[in-house]
Amino acid sequence: MSVPPPRILSIAGSDSSGGAGIQADIKTIAMLGGYAMTAITAITAQNTQGVTAVEVLSAELVLAQIDACLSDIGADAIKIGMLGSPEIAHAVADRLDSFAGAIVFDPVMVATSGAVLADEATIAGFDRLMDIATVVTPNMPELAALTGQDTASLDGIVDGAQKLAVRHGTIVLAKGGHSEGDEIMDRVFSPTGKAASFGHARIATRHTHGTGCTLSAALTTLLAHGQPMTNAVRLARGFTFAAIENAPGFGSGNGPLGHQAVRSL
Repeated sequence: MSVPPPRILSIAGSDSSGGAGIQADIKTIAMLGGYAMTAITAITAQNTQGVTAVEVLSAELVLAQIDACLSDIGADAIKIGMLGSPEIAHAVADRLDSFAGAIVFDPVMVATSGAVLADEATIAGFDRLMDIATVVTPNMPELAALTGQDTASLDGIVDGAQKLAVRHGTIVLAKGGHSEGDEIMDRVFSPTGKAASFGHARIATRHTHGTGCTLSAALTTLLAHGQPMTNAVRLARGFTFAAIENAPGFGSGNGPLGHQAVRSL
Protein backbone atom coordinates (compact mmCIF):
# COMPACT_ATOMS: atom_id res chain seq x y z
CA MET A 1 0.00 0.00 0.00
CA SER A 2 1.44 3.38 -1.00
CA VAL A 3 2.00 6.11 1.55
CA PRO A 4 -0.58 8.91 1.16
CA PRO A 5 0.79 12.33 0.20
CA PRO A 6 1.04 15.07 2.83
CA ARG A 7 -2.06 17.27 2.90
CA ILE A 8 -1.34 20.96 2.32
CA LEU A 9 -3.91 23.72 2.73
CA SER A 10 -3.06 27.01 1.02
CA ILE A 11 -4.88 30.12 2.24
CA ALA A 12 -4.20 32.80 -0.36
CA GLY A 13 -5.48 34.91 -3.24
CA SER A 14 -6.19 33.69 -6.76
CA ASP A 15 -4.05 34.86 -9.70
CA SER A 16 -5.99 34.70 -12.96
CA SER A 17 -2.78 34.42 -15.00
CA GLY A 18 -1.61 31.37 -13.03
CA GLY A 19 1.78 32.71 -12.04
CA ALA A 20 1.38 33.44 -8.34
CA GLY A 21 -1.00 32.93 -5.44
CA ILE A 22 -3.21 29.86 -5.19
CA GLN A 23 -2.30 28.71 -8.69
CA ALA A 24 1.45 28.77 -8.03
CA ASP A 25 0.86 27.02 -4.72
CA ILE A 26 -1.13 24.17 -6.27
CA LYS A 27 1.53 23.61 -8.94
CA THR A 28 4.34 23.64 -6.38
CA ILE A 29 2.60 21.34 -3.91
CA ALA A 30 1.71 18.84 -6.64
CA MET A 31 5.22 18.79 -8.12
CA LEU A 32 6.68 18.13 -4.66
CA GLY A 33 4.36 15.21 -3.99
CA GLY A 34 1.74 16.87 -1.81
CA TYR A 35 -2.05 16.98 -1.95
CA ALA A 36 -3.17 20.60 -2.43
CA MET A 37 -6.31 22.14 -0.94
CA THR A 38 -7.27 25.81 -1.01
CA ALA A 39 -9.09 28.56 0.84
CA ILE A 40 -9.25 31.53 -1.51
CA THR A 41 -9.16 34.94 0.19
CA ALA A 42 -9.43 37.20 -2.85
CA ILE A 43 -9.93 37.02 -6.59
CA THR A 44 -7.53 39.09 -8.64
CA ALA A 45 -7.46 40.00 -12.32
CA GLN A 46 -3.77 40.11 -13.17
CA ASN A 47 -1.13 39.10 -15.65
CA THR A 48 2.60 39.58 -16.06
CA GLN A 49 2.15 43.34 -16.34
CA GLY A 50 0.20 43.97 -13.15
CA VAL A 51 -3.00 43.67 -11.14
CA THR A 52 -6.05 45.34 -12.70
CA ALA A 53 -8.78 44.33 -10.23
CA VAL A 54 -9.15 42.75 -6.78
CA GLU A 55 -12.26 41.49 -5.04
CA VAL A 56 -11.74 40.35 -1.46
CA LEU A 57 -14.01 37.59 -0.19
CA SER A 58 -15.75 37.69 3.17
CA ALA A 59 -14.02 36.33 6.24
CA GLU A 60 -17.00 33.99 6.70
CA LEU A 61 -16.48 32.43 3.26
CA VAL A 62 -12.75 32.04 3.86
CA LEU A 63 -13.44 30.27 7.15
CA ALA A 64 -16.05 28.07 5.49
CA GLN A 65 -13.43 26.91 2.99
CA ILE A 66 -10.91 26.22 5.77
CA ASP A 67 -13.45 24.31 7.83
CA ALA A 68 -14.59 22.27 4.82
CA CYS A 69 -11.02 21.06 4.30
CA LEU A 70 -9.93 20.56 7.90
CA SER A 71 -13.15 18.89 9.11
CA ASP A 72 -13.03 16.19 6.45
CA ILE A 73 -9.66 15.66 4.78
CA GLY A 74 -7.50 17.38 7.40
CA ALA A 75 -4.10 18.97 6.81
CA ASP A 76 -0.52 18.20 7.73
CA ALA A 77 0.69 21.74 7.05
CA ILE A 78 -0.76 25.10 6.08
CA LYS A 79 0.62 27.91 3.93
CA ILE A 80 -0.80 31.43 4.37
CA GLY A 81 -0.29 34.01 1.65
CA MET A 82 -2.33 37.03 0.55
CA LEU A 83 -5.13 37.71 3.03
CA GLY A 84 -6.88 40.76 1.60
CA SER A 85 -8.42 42.26 4.75
CA PRO A 86 -7.82 42.63 8.50
CA GLU A 87 -11.04 40.68 9.13
CA ILE A 88 -9.65 37.69 7.25
CA ALA A 89 -6.28 37.99 9.03
CA HIS A 90 -7.90 37.88 12.47
CA ALA A 91 -10.38 35.16 11.50
CA VAL A 92 -7.61 32.93 10.16
CA ALA A 93 -5.52 33.52 13.30
CA ASP A 94 -8.48 32.52 15.48
CA ARG A 95 -9.22 29.40 13.44
CA LEU A 96 -5.63 28.14 13.26
CA ASP A 97 -4.57 28.93 16.82
CA SER A 98 -4.84 25.26 17.82
CA PHE A 99 -3.56 23.75 14.56
CA ALA A 100 -0.91 21.12 15.35
CA GLY A 101 1.01 21.05 12.06
CA ALA A 102 3.50 23.42 10.49
CA ILE A 103 2.24 26.87 9.44
CA VAL A 104 4.25 28.87 6.91
CA PHE A 105 3.21 32.52 6.70
CA ASP A 106 4.28 34.53 3.67
CA PRO A 107 3.34 38.13 4.62
CA VAL A 108 2.36 39.23 1.12
CA MET A 109 2.11 43.01 0.84
CA VAL A 110 3.11 43.89 -2.73
CA ALA A 111 2.94 41.87 -5.94
CA THR A 112 6.02 41.41 -8.15
CA SER A 113 4.50 44.02 -10.48
CA GLY A 114 4.35 46.55 -7.63
CA ALA A 115 0.61 46.35 -6.90
CA VAL A 116 -0.24 46.79 -3.21
CA LEU A 117 -2.02 43.69 -1.87
CA ALA A 118 -2.33 44.58 1.82
CA ASP A 119 -3.32 47.86 3.47
CA GLU A 120 -2.02 49.09 6.82
CA ALA A 121 -4.90 47.58 8.82
CA THR A 122 -4.29 44.17 7.25
CA ILE A 123 -0.56 44.39 7.93
CA ALA A 124 -1.37 45.21 11.57
CA GLY A 125 -3.30 41.94 11.72
CA PHE A 126 -0.19 40.01 10.68
CA ASP A 127 1.11 40.08 14.27
CA ARG A 128 -1.31 37.39 15.41
CA LEU A 129 -0.47 35.17 12.45
CA MET A 130 3.25 35.48 13.13
CA ASP A 131 2.56 34.41 16.72
CA ILE A 132 1.15 31.06 15.53
CA ALA A 133 3.42 30.53 12.52
CA THR A 134 6.21 27.99 12.41
CA VAL A 135 8.04 30.06 9.80
CA VAL A 136 7.56 33.59 8.46
CA THR A 137 9.05 34.35 5.02
CA PRO A 138 9.33 38.14 4.45
CA ASN A 139 11.30 39.68 1.63
CA MET A 140 13.34 42.78 2.43
CA PRO A 141 10.57 45.40 1.94
CA GLU A 142 8.17 43.23 3.98
CA LEU A 143 10.75 42.80 6.74
CA ALA A 144 11.19 46.56 6.85
CA ALA A 145 7.43 47.12 7.07
CA LEU A 146 7.02 44.52 9.82
CA THR A 147 9.89 45.77 11.97
CA GLY A 148 10.39 49.43 11.07
CA GLN A 149 14.00 48.46 10.45
CA ASP A 150 16.08 49.78 7.57
CA THR A 151 16.92 46.64 5.55
CA ALA A 152 19.27 48.36 3.11
CA SER A 153 22.26 47.03 5.07
CA LEU A 154 23.19 43.55 6.27
CA ASP A 155 23.16 44.74 9.88
CA GLY A 156 19.62 46.03 9.41
CA ILE A 157 18.43 42.73 7.94
CA VAL A 158 20.02 40.67 10.70
CA ASP A 159 18.78 42.93 13.48
CA GLY A 160 15.25 43.14 12.10
CA ALA A 161 14.91 39.41 11.43
CA GLN A 162 16.30 38.45 14.84
CA LYS A 163 13.93 40.84 16.61
CA LEU A 164 10.98 39.49 14.62
CA ALA A 165 11.91 35.90 15.49
CA VAL A 166 12.18 36.63 19.21
CA ARG A 167 9.07 38.84 19.33
CA HIS A 168 6.83 36.20 17.80
CA GLY A 169 8.61 33.00 18.80
CA THR A 170 8.90 31.96 15.17
CA ILE A 171 11.58 31.11 12.64
CA VAL A 172 12.19 33.91 10.14
CA LEU A 173 13.35 33.23 6.59
CA ALA A 174 14.54 36.64 5.42
CA LYS A 175 14.63 36.52 1.62
CA GLY A 176 17.35 38.50 -0.11
CA GLY A 177 16.05 38.74 -3.65
CA HIS A 178 15.60 42.53 -3.46
CA SER A 179 19.25 43.12 -2.61
CA GLU A 180 21.86 44.36 -5.08
CA GLY A 181 24.66 42.22 -6.43
CA ASP A 182 25.23 38.97 -8.31
CA GLU A 183 24.38 36.70 -5.39
CA ILE A 184 21.09 36.23 -3.59
CA MET A 185 21.50 35.47 0.10
CA ASP A 186 18.57 34.16 2.15
CA ARG A 187 18.98 33.99 5.91
CA VAL A 188 17.15 31.92 8.52
CA PHE A 189 16.89 33.09 12.14
CA SER A 190 15.44 31.21 15.09
CA PRO A 191 14.10 32.67 18.36
CA THR A 192 17.02 30.99 20.17
CA GLY A 193 19.57 33.00 18.21
CA LYS A 194 20.63 30.31 15.74
CA ALA A 195 21.13 31.48 12.16
CA ALA A 196 21.95 29.99 8.78
CA SER A 197 22.64 31.49 5.36
CA PHE A 198 21.84 30.16 1.90
CA GLY A 199 23.45 31.74 -1.14
CA HIS A 200 22.80 31.34 -4.86
CA ALA A 201 23.99 33.15 -7.96
CA ARG A 202 21.37 35.58 -9.20
CA ILE A 203 19.58 34.48 -12.37
CA ALA A 204 19.36 37.28 -14.95
CA THR A 205 15.70 37.09 -15.94
CA ARG A 206 12.46 39.07 -15.85
CA HIS A 207 10.48 35.86 -15.25
CA THR A 208 10.11 36.00 -11.47
CA HIS A 209 6.34 36.32 -11.03
CA GLY A 210 5.30 34.17 -8.06
CA THR A 211 8.74 33.36 -6.64
CA GLY A 212 7.71 34.16 -3.06
CA CYS A 213 4.52 32.09 -3.35
CA THR A 214 6.47 29.21 -4.85
CA LEU A 215 9.17 29.26 -2.17
CA SER A 216 6.72 29.36 0.74
CA ALA A 217 4.50 26.63 -0.77
CA ALA A 218 7.56 24.45 -1.39
CA LEU A 219 8.76 24.98 2.17
CA THR A 220 5.32 24.07 3.53
CA THR A 221 5.19 20.87 1.51
CA LEU A 222 8.70 19.79 2.44
CA LEU A 223 8.05 20.38 6.14
CA ALA A 224 4.90 18.25 5.79
CA HIS A 225 7.08 15.51 4.27
CA GLY A 226 9.03 15.56 7.54
CA GLN A 227 12.13 17.39 6.35
CA PRO A 228 14.03 19.24 9.10
CA MET A 229 13.85 23.01 8.78
CA THR A 230 17.33 23.69 7.36
CA ASN A 231 17.03 20.97 4.74
CA ALA A 232 13.48 22.03 3.89
CA VAL A 233 14.71 25.58 3.22
CA ARG A 234 17.58 24.31 1.08
CA LEU A 235 15.30 22.05 -1.00
CA ALA A 236 12.58 24.72 -1.32
CA ARG A 237 15.15 27.20 -2.62
CA GLY A 238 16.42 24.59 -5.06
CA PHE A 239 12.93 23.96 -6.39
CA THR A 240 12.25 27.69 -6.77
CA PHE A 241 15.49 28.43 -8.62
CA ALA A 242 14.93 25.45 -10.93
CA ALA A 243 11.45 26.77 -11.71
CA ILE A 244 12.93 30.20 -12.50
CA GLU A 245 15.55 28.62 -14.77
CA ASN A 246 12.79 26.72 -16.60
CA ALA A 247 10.41 29.67 -17.00
CA PRO A 248 8.38 29.29 -20.22
CA GLY A 249 8.88 32.90 -21.26
CA PHE A 250 5.21 33.85 -21.25
CA GLY A 251 3.97 37.45 -21.09
CA SER A 252 5.57 40.79 -21.76
CA GLY A 253 6.21 41.71 -18.11
CA ASN A 254 7.28 39.74 -15.04
CA GLY A 255 6.69 36.26 -16.43
CA PRO A 256 5.66 33.10 -14.53
CA LEU A 257 7.95 30.28 -13.43
CA GLY A 258 8.20 26.84 -15.00
CA HIS A 259 6.88 24.69 -12.16
CA GLN A 260 5.93 21.90 -14.56
CA ALA A 261 9.55 21.40 -15.61
CA VAL A 262 10.88 20.65 -12.11
CA ARG A 263 10.31 16.91 -11.86
CA SER A 264 12.56 16.16 -8.91
CA LEU A 265 15.22 17.63 -6.66
